[in-house]
Amino acid sequence: MRLKSILQIFILLTLAFSVMSASELREVKKISLKKDEQKEILVKYDSIKKLFKFRWTLYKNGGLVIFRSYDTIVAQNILYLRHKNQSFRLELKSRGVDNYNVPYVLVKFKEFNQETKTADFELYLSDEKQQIVLEYLNEK
Repeated sequence: MRLKSILQIFILLTLAFSVMSASELREVKKISLKKDEQKEILVKYDSIKKLFKFRWTLYKNGGLVIFRSYDTIVAQNILYLRHKNQSFRLELKSRGVDNYNVPYVLVKFKEFNQETKTADFELYLSDEKQQIVLEYLNEK
């Protein structure tokens, strides 16, 4: 009887912990882009403003080629729908003394619509200290 109670408490604590850790990422935005259509997001924290831009240029064999830039860093990713490479992570601040968990944006490739030739994305923000403000510049 005692073992059953301990097991119930353990399961309850495990579920509570998983709910708390799942809330680390919060959905920010759903975005749909056509080929070479660029999304621009202004990232603001403290007195700093940085521009995050991304677009896709090619969808072939289930892979979506993404070009992105943030501040002065330019990169390319290939994202797949049914693969572990479904997203990329962009750190928004440099690692500092008080910044063990660096705020970041996770951009996840969700769907490609063959009829409209658009790619759908979800953006998630991880910002435990609530320091980051995202401003979407080219809203339709």
